Amino acid sequence: MTTTAITNIAGLVTNDPALGDGSPLGLIENAAVVIDGDKIAWVGPAAQAPAADTAFDATGRAVIPGFVDSHSHLVFAGDRTAEFNARMSGRSYSAGGIRTTVAATRAATDAELEANLLRHLDEARRQGTTTFETKSGYGLTVADEARALRIAAAHTEEVTYLGAHIVSPDYAEDPAGYVDLVTGEMLTACAPYARWVDVFCEKGAFDGDQARAILTAGAAAGLIPRVHANQLSYGPGVQLAVELEAASADHCTHLTDADVDALAQAADTTVATLLPGAEFSTRAQWPDARRLIDAGATVALSTDCNPGSSYTSSMPFCIALAVRDMRMTPDEALWSATAGGARALRRSDVGVVTPGARADLALLDAPSHVHLAYRPGVPLVSAVWQRGVRAV
Repeated sequence: MTTTAITNIAGLVTNDPALGDGSPLGLIENAAVVIDGDKIAWVGPAAQAPAADTAFDATGRAVIPGFVDSHSHLVFAGDRTAEFNARMSGRSYSAGGIRTTVAATRAATDAELEANLLRHLDEARRQGTTTFETKSGYGLTVADEARALRIAAAHTEEVTYLGAHIVSPDYAEDPAGYVDLVTGEMLTACAPYARWVDVFCEKGAFDGDQARAILTAGAAAGLIPRVHANQLSYGPGVQLAVELEAASADHCTHLTDADVDALAQAADTTVATLLPGAEFSTRAQWPDARRLIDAGATVALSTDCNPGSSYTSSMPFCIALAVRDMRMTPDEALWSATAGGARALRRSDVGVVTPGARADLALLDAPSHVHLAYRPGVPLVSAVWQRGVRAV
């Protein structure tokens, strides 16, 4: 295999305290990285770098792990521009929300859905994302949920079955029947394409008992639970996620002291994934990241990229929001967008720059990772390596 040395790195974020300055970011100044095939082969001071077949000069810029976006909804058609415009203009709006996207997605061809997915993946990659999770949830029939997952599985190994996004409009008068479908025929059709099972546990979606039944059935089919929890109101989602050892409780906007304590106690099992793009796009209350971190919970940041409530694929934007409005430090926000996302996906091979890890890297057009929050909205990612291949 051909080896490549990235040299003259002003600041390398490894997320391995043992490799760097002892901080959670494991920062190494004046650093180099050697890539061998699709793996990291060596990390350390540039002056000690071993010889490689080719070299890339970082010219005194920062290198970070590729972002790990552990929560997105990218298999969909259409958009909800009118809904967003009305919300931001202070006008009432009577469109169908998720149901609008469901109708457009059902009407789209496989080729149209895949083209839209690939467009968003390319957009995210250009902003430094090298690992992403994505969900179904805009089909809500057996055939449409299965095809969404099949399309997603062709492009990522992190695929989530979210038949329980909302009760299908087809079952508006029979929510119990829809839960039976989600835990029965639909699950059977979808499980072969998915790694995860998710549920929107919220007023207007699925209550605690329904969510438990859906997650338990998914687990029995070999899928690992994750939960849309406590986004719009206080509820049972976080406690259910911890009880079922879900990989993540996502949103975590409305938390009681008991919820925070539960996430802190389960820090090695259940990650609190915060999605500031949703609060930005809906003018909702921000999640209190500071409260969670100080309590000892493990926190991830993700985009929640979807056409309704968070239509952004930009992890740098979410980092800036987290620092400005969720009381995270720049170091904490970057860790949560890389290593934290990896924890939420129960991965140890991404979100870090250590020997043996997947060679996923982003070069910033800046001398320090702090510029991600310091210069919001500026396209700072100037090069991306994904699985050892220069992708941007």
